[in-house]
Parts: sequence; structure tokens; C-alpha cells
Amino acid sequence: MTALKACIIRQIETAGPISLQEYMALCLSDPNDGYYTTRDPFGRQGDFTTAPEVSQMFGELIGAWIAAIWLAMGKPEALAVAEIGPGRGTLMKDVARTLGKIAPTLHKAARFTLIETSPRLAKVQADTLQDMEGTFFWQESVETLPAMPVIIVGNELFDAIPVRQYVKTGSGWRERLVDTNDEGDLRFVAGLGSLDPSLLPPNANTAPLGAIVELAPARSALMQNIATHVAAHGGAGLFIDYGYGEPAIGDTLQAMRQHAYDDALAHPGEADLTTHVDFAALGATARRAGLQCLYTTQGEFLLSLGLLERAGNLGANASQKVRERLTGEVERLASDDQMGRLFKVLAISRPGIAIPGFAPSN
Repeated sequence: MTALKACIIRQIETAGPISLQEYMALCLSDPNDGYYTTRDPFGRQGDFTTAPEVSQMFGELIGAWIAAIWLAMGKPEALAVAEIGPGRGTLMKDVARTLGKIAPTLHKAARFTLIETSPRLAKVQADTLQDMEGTFFWQESVETLPAMPVIIVGNELFDAIPVRQYVKTGSGWRERLVDTNDEGDLRFVAGLGSLDPSLLPPNANTAPLGAIVELAPARSALMQNIATHVAAHGGAGLFIDYGYGEPAIGDTLQAMRQHAYDDALAHPGEADLTTHVDFAALGATARRAGLQCLYTTQGEFLLSLGLLERAGNLGANASQKVRERLTGEVERLASDDQMGRLFKVLAISRPGIAIPGFAPSN
């Protein structure tokens, strides 16, 4: 039994069941035993691999997107190029390197900012970026961004922000809680707390008993902070995650440990806990701040930015082995049966800014 699991069990036995939101927050962010505060979970040696770790092309295309947005904004002389939840710093490294090559004026003007709450990961990021040209800053929250335009990127950010779950019972929708069973181990139970029916998806009335609805007030709060800054100071945001475009019913909670699925209650603090992202809810939050929102799949986004062309460039004078690797990276990032359709992309900005990577119908 992990130390954190024993602590959670003691807390429940003392004070009663806890919400899934509280459970996820403890598992991921506990100062002493939380998943992100005690380890580097990324890459082959960790528990999962993100797109920047799959291929340098991902970060290069994001860098090209940032350069295009900067031009569309009128090339402001000072701005923050920020990443929130920057992992090992791989994406920021590729973005900064790309901007140095294709937009040196922007590279010189940019205040490269990494928004990170884990001191351990901040150290990893600093090591990744130690030989890079540019001015890099670290901060813990969006609220402390300087009062200037920002182009902010979040890759696999919102999926790890804790959510609340509600289960349909014979007496209505009740919050799903984490409790202990007779053997003293963790289990899910239906609590007494309910929710405003207006927050339920349209098909909630016909859902069967046992159906799950996920709500993410913490995600909406973070998007509100980001959107407020963009609305007040200018800029844009790009958010890439796995999720869905319309409110839906279903339990999407999953745990990843050593590149395999795990029981979400089995190893608190030792497995990554995520749920799928409701992009409609995030978009609605940004629109309430007066911003425009565009939405597509990761595959469509990367292909429209020139993923195939970039792979062809890199492979033009390379060995057959390198070309085969590049082909595999393209398929991993953009194929419908891999990351291409599961992962979605949301862009936000002030109205009137031309945002590349999205079809006109979006």
C-alpha cells in the first residue's frame, strides 16, 4: 500500500467519503506523495508519452503556429510565449528553437514563460532548456502573467485537472464519492449530494441507472483565468487534449502506470489520473469572455500546418531508417486510429484574428 493511499484511507475513516475531485487532487498534487510532485512521468522511462516526446515535428509546427498568430496580431514588440503544464520542457524547447529560425524578431521579443506548479518538474524543464537561446521564466499560475499579450499553449493540460462525477441512481443523480469497504480498501459509492439539472447533458433523462456524468468546474475556472487575460491584453491560446466536442454521458476516468492502464483506486500517487475533456464547456467559458473559439482534431490541425511537408523535408536526404521513423511519427500524431482523432484542438483569441490550422467552417 502506498503512503498516500494509507493517508487517504485514514482521512476517509476519520471524516467520511471524499469527492473524486478531492481524490484526484490528492493523488496528483499532494506536496509529499503526489504523482506530479514526486516523479518525472513523461517519456519511455515514465508512465506515458506525449506528442512533443513522439516527434520534434509537433513542437516545430506549434512554433510555426505561434509565429503566424504573432503576425496576425500585428507583431507586438513585447509578449509572453507561455506553456502551461510544460512537462519536461520538450515542447518549449522545440518552439523556441523553431522561432529562433523562422521568426528571429519574435524570438528576441518573447518572454518565454513556463507555468508549472511542481518544483521537481520545473528543475527538469530548466535542465532541458539550459543550452537554449532566449529568456525563460517560471511561474506557478496564469494570474501572475505580466500585463502584456500572451500566446499560451497547453498540451495534455486539462485532462489532468480534477473533475466531479455524478451517478444516476433510483433517487436521481448523486455525486460519486471515494469511500472504504469493509476490508478497509478504497471503493466508489453514491453520496447524497446532487446537482443543478441544467448542468446535465441533453440525453441525461434517458440514461440508464449507473450512468456517469462528469463536470469540471476547476477546468472552467482555469480557462476563465486564461480567457480573461487574453481578452484584456491580447494574444491567443492553443489547447490540445483528448476529449469530446459536445457534452456527453460516460465514465472516462483512467489511470496510467508504466504505460499500461491501472485501477484508478489501486495506486494513489503512483499512477496518472485523467478524464476526457469537454471542449464545448471550455469553449463556452472562453466565449463568455468575448473571445472567438475554433475547434478541430489534432490530425486535421497538424496536417493543415504542414506535417507531411515537414516530414518530407526532414527525410529528403536521410537514410531509409530515418524516413521510416518519420513515417511512424506522422502516423502516431495524425492517424485517425492513433492520436489524430482522439486528440482535439481548441484555439481562442480576440475576434478578428486569423487563426491558422482550422477549416473555414470552424
